[in-house]
Amino acid sequence: MSAILLDGGIVHYEVIGRGRPIIFLHGWVGSWRYWVPAMQTASTGFRAYALDMWGFGDSAHDLDRYGLDKQVALLDHFLQELGMGKVAIVGHGLGAQVGLLFTMRYPTVVDRIMAISAPFETNLVNARLRSAGLSDLVDWLLTKDASNEAARTDGLKADLQAISTSFNTSDQFNLSQRIGGLNNPCLLVYGLNDPAVVMPLFEPETAPMTMHAVALEQSGHFPMLDDPARFNRLLTDFLALESGESPRDLQLKEEWKRRVR
Repeated sequence: MSAILLDGGIVHYEVIGRGRPIIFLHGWVGSWRYWVPAMQTASTGFRAYALDMWGFGDSAHDLDRYGLDKQVALLDHFLQELGMGKVAIVGHGLGAQVGLLFTMRYPTVVDRIMAISAPFETNLVNARLRSAGLSDLVDWLLTKDASNEAARTDGLKADLQAISTSFNTSDQFNLSQRIGGLNNPCLLVYGLNDPAVVMPLFEPETAPMTMHAVALEQSGHFPMLDDPARFNRLLTDFLALESGESPRDLQLKEEWKRRVR
């Protein structure tokens, strides 16, 4: 277990591998722990970091830190403290929103970003995610099997206020009018069976050429757990792109090339 002190609060993180840095950011349910298989996949060519954001896992629980701006600042200070330059970001749910906001604020720091289950608008998030208890959320989104047990256990460590507070600032949360200005390579990934987040309308003709969307038919809210083989193959191919290349240039199976509307 690794931890650093940022702004007077403990931030827990884990790291494996060697190479260029890649940051994994968890969602509203869970912690760094469900990223382990994806981290292991990425660690063959990257130094993979996964951290617990404020109010989740083993990082500090403090209501004053739970706003989206504070979570973005956490990522900024984390990168500075560990002396990282340009990074790749893989974010899920809340982590996708934080990663996208960070990329918009510090575009020269982010080489590429994979945003998984990013809603872009509060009205694309099931109200249950914003109001249910922790046990209910864990049972709703994470199936009860051995491969998900660690994620389920860590999901119960979250402060419910860290979840609800992330939805409170609509001008930060709602990204649909701002995402078109993103010039960094961005791959959007959704599970077609996701009960928590509705996939936003994606029009390839009007979206930035640096952006592509993929829908995984066998996945729910956690594509990295629901369909790890396909997800990790997609992650590997996205990371293999040359710096600055659009994810539309992915030389992949037809399933990745298919347009999503």
